[in-house]
Amino acid sequence: MNNSPIIIVDADAIVAQASQNDNLHDKAVAISEKLAQLNAQIFYPVTAITEATTHIQRVLSSGATAYGTAMIFANPNINVIEVNQDTIKNAIKFFSPNTSKKNTLYDCIIATIAKEYKADAIFSFDKFYKKNGFKLASEL
Repeated sequence: MNNSPIIIVDADAIVAQASQNDNLHDKAVAISEKLAQLNAQIFYPVTAITEATTHIQRVLSSGATAYGTAMIFANPNINVIEVNQDTIKNAIKFFSPNTSKKNTLYDCIIATIAKEYKADAIFSFDKFYKKNGFKLASEL
């Protein structure tokens, strides 16, 4: 039986780790190191990967970092979770027309996957997850 914590990673944690200029870079690296010590099972939803690489490319204007980040997730040893129509249907339970513009469908997909996988925590800095009853990786 595997007692390793299950962690679902959100785009903000990927961006923070990939970008040394990110305000949360050092904290994200420290959390990542802690997860490695805990021998955590880490899962990356494909939507988080594409959201993060798009942010790095468009907002941070770093095509090279975006490309390098994408290449990491092409490694077959990285646990990438695919998103399908059922995932989106379930994600809508966390979504509403009146939600904050900061709480996107991407976040709702992460929450849905965390619930499906019975995750111990979500690696993110987003308060949306705490408000919805999830633990953040920084709390482990």
